Amino acid sequence: MTSKNPLRDLAAALGSVLLAVAVLAALLLLLPWYSALGGVAVIVAGVTLLWRRLGMQTKRSVSENIFVILSGSAAFIIIIFVVYFLIHIFLLGKENLSWSFFFEAPAEGLTEGGIFPAIIGTAMLVIIMALAGVPVGTITAIYLTEYASERSIIARFIRFAVNTLAGVPAIVFGLFGLGFFIGTVGKQMDTWSRDSRMQRIEQIFSTGTSPFSDDGKATTVEVKRLFESDDSEYWAEQIDGLKIMDEVNGAGALIERARYMTYYADASRPKWGQPALIWAALTMALLTLPVVIVSVEEAIKAVPKDLREASLALGATKWETIRRVVIPGAFTGIMTGGILAVSRGAGEVAPILFTGAAYYLPELPGSLSSQFMELGYHIYVLTTQSTDVEATKPLLYATTFTLLILTFALNFSAIFLRSRIRARLNRLGQ
Repeated sequence: MTSKNPLRDLAAALGSVLLAVAVLAALLLLLPWYSALGGVAVIVAGVTLLWRRLGMQTKRSVSENIFVILSGSAAFIIIIFVVYFLIHIFLLGKENLSWSFFFEAPAEGLTEGGIFPAIIGTAMLVIIMALAGVPVGTITAIYLTEYASERSIIARFIRFAVNTLAGVPAIVFGLFGLGFFIGTVGKQMDTWSRDSRMQRIEQIFSTGTSPFSDDGKATTVEVKRLFESDDSEYWAEQIDGLKIMDEVNGAGALIERARYMTYYADASRPKWGQPALIWAALTMALLTLPVVIVSVEEAIKAVPKDLREASLALGATKWETIRRVVIPGAFTGIMTGGILAVSRGAGEVAPILFTGAAYYLPELPGSLSSQFMELGYHIYVLTTQSTDVEATKPLLYATTFTLLILTFALNFSAIFLRSRIRARLNRLGQ
């Protein structure tokens, strides 16, 4: 049967759907499961019968409006959830949100003080991660889209590797960083550094002005004077180590050259073969690499082929076309990849558990080999290892709110920069 009044049919259909949803909810809440299942079957049958009786125009109107309502409701639910989430976290941590909280170090067993080292550590981690990951991801995407053919086995293997990396759990990246960066690369760097330093010690001990030139023995005062005459800053660790030699052998005792060499070889402390900021950042760069590659690849594919062909027809080389046409056209996509990588990296904790994050450090990281505090890991520590849960709870929510705001601020800054660059490119193209 075809209705002559589509609006009335539409209202009847929507009313029937809402009534069915209300009845379904009541059945599920009030009746046993088998009765509710029977009620659901009756409702589905009724809705199906009603749908068949509607006219074609009414069906199209109902389908279109239902999709609009569903899609709009989904977007609205996401916005409501984000706003509620932020307000809820803010209300629970607002008492601690002060200047001192942002610019002081943790104190009293993490139950007082602020999160300044964690904020700086997180910012440094994200910046180094982006500097390491975005260029590599962009170059890989350029190779896949501009140089590799569709049938290339290498390109297929790279895409397979990227898709596989995207599905690897974050904790596995942390274990990889521990084994590869710290256990292999870092230890090799320490070995090379120790051997180089020992060779230099051997050289200055063999000079004619060395106190060992006479009988092969020297006091710690003479060795200290020798180091200071060469480079007191470079030999600071060795000069400090002479205090231990005095405690063991007594001040003023003559010590053989071989004992000095053995002592310095054994006392060499690892610098790179331990958790450090650089290893955590590189591990996070690997974690976010698939995000960057996929985003940039899609952006490059969106650049029209006509522009490439026009550039090549005018005599430009392949690289000139990529540099002057493809990359500027896909720059907003590259920025999007960077934004997504930063967002992912700022919120991840598992990869840095083994590679650089510290439980507590009041000072800021002084070099790439320093450990650091990170907001996400700090939240984990406050949640699981606090000595006073009630005293820590406001700090926990305030730290969580700070991390969310920092992430949103980074995203907003990148989006703002991207929009400005896009507007500038559009003006240049006109």
